[in-house]
Amino acid sequence: MIKKFQKLLQKFPFLSFLGNKYYLTLVAFIIWMLFFDNYSYFEHRFLNEQIDELNDNKKYYKSEIAKDSIKIKNLKNDNMTEKYAREKYFMKKDSEDIYIIEFEEDKTKDSLLEAKK
Repeated sequence: MIKKFQKLLQKFPFLSFLGNKYYLTLVAFIIWMLFFDNYSYFEHRFLNEQIDELNDNKKYYKSEIAKDSIKIKNLKNDNMTEKYAREKYFMKKDSEDIYIIEFEEDKTKDSLLEAKK
């Protein structure tokens, strides 16, 4: 076995590092850490991607909370509450009449959307 290895080294001198036990130990350690360990490189990459995704979600939800808190603050004002109720739910005072005007362009768009379904 040793003679075969020596012949191989004579034929290919760049393989001389294969006889070094420290090099072999280092290669085995690197292979173990990359592929077989519970906290391998690939597992770390996957976990880092998840962390980045969760941080993005956190930023998004914080911005949505800020928007909603502004809306809530505005709705605490009586004038804004009345405006919202009139625009969104077509509410009115007893002495008022509400007329909803629909344009023909809107009707044609709606009919086209229904036809596509």
